[in-house]
Amino acid sequence: MNDESQNKMGTPTPEELREQVERTRDELGQTVEALAAKADIKAQAKGKAEAVKEQAAEKTAAVKAQAAEKTAAVKAQAAEKTGTVKAQAAEKAAAVKEQAAVKAASASGQIREKTGQAAELVKDRTPDAVLEKTAQAAAQVRESAARAGQYAADRTPDPLLEKAGRAATAARANRAPLIAGAALLIAFLLIRRSRGRNR
Repeated sequence: MNDESQNKMGTPTPEELREQVERTRDELGQTVEALAAKADIKAQAKGKAEAVKEQAAEKTAAVKAQAAEKTAAVKAQAAEKTGTVKAQAAEKAAAVKEQAAVKAASASGQIREKTGQAAELVKDRTPDAVLEKTAQAAAQVRESAARAGQYAADRTPDPLLEKAGRAATAARANRAPLIAGAALLIAFLLIRRSRGRNR
């Protein structure tokens, strides 16, 4: 009875003591492990180095992502500006081309008009006899040219004939200035010739 009464009074039983000793050993082992981990400088340095490496890798990835975004934005802006500049250049080129075409048409019209006026002036100032001779000479030139053309056509290879045909078409398109110029030249030569005989 004494043992049981002592146990109830606050003294632990052997079983309780064993459990208490076991708990104390576990706690002591954990404390020793914690102290050993704190005292292991190599392991701490390695852990910190790994943490720093991980942070550096994360920051590098973030910087790379930002740089890629900025590069893409700059490329997009450059492409947009290039497209705008190309469009503006094309518009300006079209405007300049249109102005050049208008000026060329105007100049061509002025040349035709002035050539016609010069031909009329020469015709008005040229004596009738000279005009008759000019007409006869022109007819003879046309006839000779027709004969020479036929002769050349008979003897000329086909590819060369095709090229000549294209040139003739271009000359027909600008016939008025060519005829006026030729008439002016013939009239000038005839006038000069007749004046030379009179002296």
